Amino acid sequence: MSTAVQAPPTSPAETPTAEPRGTLQTGLGPLLRRLHFYAGILVAPFLLALAVTGLAYAFSPQVDQIAYHDQLYVDTVGTTAVPLSQQVAAARAAVPDGTLVAVHPAAAPDATTKVEFALPELGDKQRTAYIDPYTGRLRGILTTWFGATSATTWLDQMHSNLNLGEPGRVYSELAASWLWVLVLGGLILWWRHHHARRTARRLLLPDTAARAGVRRTRSWHATTGLWAAAVLLFLSATGLTWSQYAGANFGWLRGTLNSDSVALNLSLDNATAPPDEHSHHGGTTGGGAADFDAIAASAAAVNLTGPLTITPGEQGRAWTVEQVDNVWPVHRDKIAVHPLTGQVVDTVAWDRQPLLSKLTTFGIQAHMGVLFGLANQLALAAVALALIAVIGRGYRMWWRRRPTRARWKLGSPPQRGTWRLPRPAATAAVVAAAAAVGFAIPLLGLSLLAFLLVDLAAGAVARLRPTRSGAGG
Repeated sequence: MSTAVQAPPTSPAETPTAEPRGTLQTGLGPLLRRLHFYAGILVAPFLLALAVTGLAYAFSPQVDQIAYHDQLYVDTVGTTAVPLSQQVAAARAAVPDGTLVAVHPAAAPDATTKVEFALPELGDKQRTAYIDPYTGRLRGILTTWFGATSATTWLDQMHSNLNLGEPGRVYSELAASWLWVLVLGGLILWWRHHHARRTARRLLLPDTAARAGVRRTRSWHATTGLWAAAVLLFLSATGLTWSQYAGANFGWLRGTLNSDSVALNLSLDNATAPPDEHSHHGGTTGGGAADFDAIAASAAAVNLTGPLTITPGEQGRAWTVEQVDNVWPVHRDKIAVHPLTGQVVDTVAWDRQPLLSKLTTFGIQAHMGVLFGLANQLALAAVALALIAVIGRGYRMWWRRRPTRARWKLGSPPQRGTWRLPRPAATAAVVAAAAAVGFAIPLLGLSLLAFLLVDLAAGAVARLRPTRSGAGG
C-alpha cells in the first residue's frame, strides 16, 4: 500500500487549526472543502474584477451629474414648459439626419428633455439631444446607449464584459455562477468548523484573540463573508437572470410559467381615424407623423406621471408611453396611443404584471443600485468592499499555508479521496442535483466538470509517483 507524500513542516504560528473530529471527514465535507479551495483560487480573480467594477458602477449617477451637468440639467427652473412638440422640433433641428427612437420628457423640475435618434453609423447607440423644457433651446448633444451616457455605458460594459463585447460576458457570468456556490459552501464550512462549540459570538464575530496566522485570517475571511452573504447571493441570482446562457434558461422558465411581462396591443384597427393626417403638427419621424402634445396630454389624463418614455411604433401602429420610475415604490404603467390623435387604444397597469416579472424588475433595479436610491448605492458599495476583503483574506490564507522550507511553493489543497458517500442512493442524488444545476447554469456545470476531471487526473498522477519511485529504488 502506498503512503502519502508528507509536506514540509510549517511553523507553529502558521499551523491551521484542526477540524473537529468527525465533522468534515465523511460525506461531502472533504469534497466541499476541496471545491471551495479550488473555486476560490481560480474564480476569485473574476469575482475581484466584478467587485471593483461594480463598486465603480454603483456611483455612475454621481459621475453623470459631474461630467454632464450642462446636458442633464437646466440653468434656471421656470414656471411653464414649452409644448413638447416644440422641444422635439428643436431636437430634430439639432440632429436632422436622425430617426427618432425615443422621447423622455423632463423627469424633474431641474431636468432636461432627452430626445434620442438612431443613425446608421452609430450601430446600437443613439445620438441624444438635450432640450431645456422651459426655453425649448438645445443644451447639448451626446452619444448614448439606451439612454445611458458615455461614462455610464463604459462603467456598465466594464462591469459586464470588461469592455470586450459579447465574448467578455463569459467572465461575469462565470463569476456570478460560482459566487453562490462559494458563499453557501463557505457558510456550511464555517458552521461545521464550530462543531460542538458553536456560539453566536464565534460564528458572527472574528476571533481577535487568535495569534496572527491562518486562524485569524480565516476568522476574518469567514465572518466578513457571513455578514455579506445575503446580498452576495442576491447579486448572484439577479445577475444570472440577464446573463447570456443562464439568463436564456431563466427566460425560458418565465415563458413556461406564463410569467413574461404583459405586452401592449399596438393595433390601431379599433382606433378612431384622424379627420386629416396633414392637419397635425410634430413632423415626420421614424414611426410616421405624430402630435406629441396630444400624446403627452393623453398620458397626463390617465395619471402617467414621473419619468416617462415615448417610443414610436411601426408605420400604422400605436406608439407607447411608459412610466420608467424604477425607484421604490416602482411605477411602470404603460399605454398605447394613436400618434396623431392621442387616443388611448390599450393600457397595461403595473399591477397586472405577473409576480415573477415584477420580482425580476425589482431585482435588476436593486442590482443596479437604483431601487432605493442612495441607500441602495451605499449598500452595494459596502458589499463590494466586503467581497474584496474576503478575496484578499482568502488568498492570504492560501499563501500562509505554504511550506515554510520551500517558499516558492503554494498552499496545498485539502486532502482528496475521502468524500465518497457511504450509500449509492446518496451519491446518485448528489450527481443528479449537480447535473440539474449544471444544466440550468451552463458555465457552472462546464467549469465544475472540468474541475472534477482535472482533479481526478491529478490524483491519478499523484498515486503513480510513489510506485514509480519505489520501483526505481
